[in-house]
Amino acid sequence: MAHRLRPVGLDFVETAPVRLVFAREISAAPDAVFRALAEDVTGWPTWFSAVTFARPIGEDAGREVRLRGGTRFVETVLTAERPEVYAYRVDVTNAPGARAIAEEWRLAPAGTGTRVRWTFAADGTALFRFVLGRARPGLRRSFRGAVTALDRRLTRS
Repeated sequence: MAHRLRPVGLDFVETAPVRLVFAREISAAPDAVFRALAEDVTGWPTWFSAVTFARPIGEDAGREVRLRGGTRFVETVLTAERPEVYAYRVDVTNAPGARAIAEEWRLAPAGTGTRVRWTFAADGTALFRFVLGRARPGLRRSFRGAVTALDRRLTRS
């Protein structure tokens, strides 16, 4: 059953009780990576295997996302500062125990490519926080696979 989460701002990414941070350098340029993240929302399933559906909603202010396994999110974009940062919070989800979630993608030049840093910030019940902590290795693998696939997609275009 879907439920509304506590609205949080961009500062939550730094202060959340659970913060999972992953980074990787890829060869695609920051502007191309930013476009894929912020402007080609419907393209996410082509490079992020955990995402089965994504579409923008509203006046570029939000997104609807579905993940493998049936988790659904309705999100609000918190910031989209080309080509450095793209962040959003989850407003509604069917993830049990979640109380607040925000994600931030930070992009920085790395030679001719990009250093991509993804922060998944969350709060929830004790069980929710425990499960997220245990999920860190799987989320790390998912992130690495996603940015590798994104890099392949962007550098062959």
